[in-house]
Amino acid sequence: MDIDPFGLERWFAKYEHEADVMLAESGIRSLKADRFDLDPGEVGYVIPTNGDPEFRARVGDRYGRGADEVLFTCGTQEANFLTFLSLVASTDPVGDGGIGSGSHAVVVTPTYQALHAVPEAFGEVTRVELSPPEWELDPDAVADAVREDTAVVVVNNPNNPTGRYHDAERVREVYDVAVENDAYLLCDEVYRLLASSPQDPVASFGAHGISTTSLTKAYGLSGLRFGWIAGPEPVIERAWRWKDYTTISPSIFGQHVAKQALGRREERILAENRELADGNRERIAAWVDRHGLEWHEPASVNAFPTVPEGFADAREFCRTVVEEAGVVLAPGDLFGFPNRFRVGFGHRRKVLEEGLGRVSAVIESHVEDGAETAEDAIPDGGSR
Repeated sequence: MDIDPFGLERWFAKYEHEADVMLAESGIRSLKADRFDLDPGEVGYVIPTNGDPEFRARVGDRYGRGADEVLFTCGTQEANFLTFLSLVASTDPVGDGGIGSGSHAVVVTPTYQALHAVPEAFGEVTRVELSPPEWELDPDAVADAVREDTAVVVVNNPNNPTGRYHDAERVREVYDVAVENDAYLLCDEVYRLLASSPQDPVASFGAHGISTTSLTKAYGLSGLRFGWIAGPEPVIERAWRWKDYTTISPSIFGQHVAKQALGRREERILAENRELADGNRERIAAWVDRHGLEWHEPASVNAFPTVPEGFADAREFCRTVVEEAGVVLAPGDLFGFPNRFRVGFGHRRKVLEEGLGRVSAVIESHVEDGAETAEDAIPDGGSR
């Protein structure tokens, strides 16, 4: 088994520590810890190690599922990893119906690298590419990519990096494709609750639906590293078996604060975060328009605009911005699109405005430099 280096994380490791402003982050701003009771009592393992049964039942209710159909994990990253281990890396079918037997995955891209790199490490992946400018999900293309050995179809909704919120009807059609081919539909829904009108989660669709998420992107609680898988019990049971060899149990602190965040505080937290996201979306839209960039207006808090004129590609642009202005952006070649870059706008307003202002200065400086260079190149008596 081999796995590709995680390009986005290596980019962050190189530039984030020394930079002043992090505009590559794709989640909402972090909440202050003092909003929560931080004393969980004894600092031991969570018992049972799949998570508190009563709390799992509460989370399961959100999907029309029971406690044994939910597994708490270390963020969405582990949730997806365990799901792929359970479906793609296992040779025997999951459940009495033989669903999920195969080493092949169909992954809708562009997307977060882990959603295609991990199943590629275990088996084989066919990518179904979304196309700009609308980035529309195509159920027919997914159906064409499915094979006899397809165990899982993978969608990220709302999408990272484009911010596209795939139409509910199209997601249902993709689910039907999975059902018809005895496969599962895995949907990474980590941004779902940032939308003003969230769609139904895929795990609520039926026996072939699996949802993964966490309290990171929509709640502003990335440091908890608390997430979960919701889906059919045979998949959850197998994922729990694998979890015994990864993180064993969820964090006692993470589960303690998660109970509060998903309790009476939840409505207020999400209302605050959506208000911040909506206001910042207006600001980023004006900024994109000011510089003549193309994008699809996002439902989440990350956008994927085209690279400004004057730069060869996204890598050159993002490197220039971080070196000259101390602002980290994510180059689009990390998602397969070298002519675009990802910018996050879930930050506190002052941070966002500071970061965008610095990026604007870099863009305008290079436009002026380019104009001067062109003018110098015109010989005496020449014309434009």
